[in-house]
Amino acid sequence: MAATLGPLGWWQQWRRCLSARDGSRMLLLLLLLGSGQGPQQVGAGQTFEYLKREHSLSKPYQGVGTGSSSLWNLMGNAMVMTQYIRLTPDMQSKQGALWNRVPCFLRDWELQVHFKIHGQGKKNLHGDGLAIWYTKDRMQPGPVFGNMDKFVGLGVFVDTYPNEEKQQEAQKRRYSPGVQRVFPYISAMVNNGSLSYDHERDGRPTELGGCTAIVRNLHYDTFLVIRYVKRHLTIMMDIDGKHEWRDCIEVPGVRLPRGYYFGTSSITGDLSDNHDVISLKLFELTVERTPEEEKLHRDVFLPSVDNMKLPEMTAPLPPLSGLALFLIVFFSLVFSVFAIVIGIILYNKWQEQSRKRFY
Repeated sequence: MAATLGPLGWWQQWRRCLSARDGSRMLLLLLLLGSGQGPQQVGAGQTFEYLKREHSLSKPYQGVGTGSSSLWNLMGNAMVMTQYIRLTPDMQSKQGALWNRVPCFLRDWELQVHFKIHGQGKKNLHGDGLAIWYTKDRMQPGPVFGNMDKFVGLGVFVDTYPNEEKQQEAQKRRYSPGVQRVFPYISAMVNNGSLSYDHERDGRPTELGGCTAIVRNLHYDTFLVIRYVKRHLTIMMDIDGKHEWRDCIEVPGVRLPRGYYFGTSSITGDLSDNHDVISLKLFELTVERTPEEEKLHRDVFLPSVDNMKLPEMTAPLPPLSGLALFLIVFFSLVFSVFAIVIGIILYNKWQEQSRKRFY
């Protein structure tokens, strides 16, 4: 009931409590306000957020498991601990993921991720980082931070190891100051299934934007927020211990279909780190739209970014039916026999003409 009250309804409830001086009603209202279920205004204008528990996860991590009844599924080396969910331990060649089992059909949303990356490795001797996903497919292990390559949807990467820089150093080449990136580094990528994530270049060819984020071995909480409103993608971070959001990526014209899945994954190779997720909280954002915006913001069926050309997916040919396959084989045999007969007739005529010329 709390999630259905508008701002005016909450104010009326508050006035009733004050006028009635009813302590029990006051306590109930305060509990509802503090439960996270009620609307909270964010930003300017009539924008309110509602916590969606079916897409959220926090301690004590109820609803996490491997069965079909769980809201969240673990994969690989991911483990549920008392204070966090560990995607990968600080060990080599580990891979883990956590996926929401419920598809998200929200139009505008905000995902807040509380995470921690830490380990024994010193500078540039740790890796590889973690990713947050909103994709069509779930529970598909692969090389992109523990998820499949050529995914369909949105990927946000917290990359802790500079692969491209190390390759340049091995080849005794240097970056130009204009393109050098400082790691750890946050980047984002939208894919329609046609692009590969270039791991050797840390995703540079396909990134929408990025920023440096010093997130390893910190003694305070680190947060990341992904906001998708009116086809506007915004990524912010709180990694300084100041409880303030700092801008990282802002991309207009991002078109994401509804009905995709949220998840997070991580992978380690020769280098490793502990990659922990403390909480994932998804909020539905209610945003007013003009009639023109309603027409422009219709549902899409394939991810895309305005003014960014993504290679088109070639649809696979449908499999042949049994009858079609039989007809193809039958007519192929008939054509082969016909060609052989014609060849024999032509050969006999050629022999007869050769005999006549000989005599």
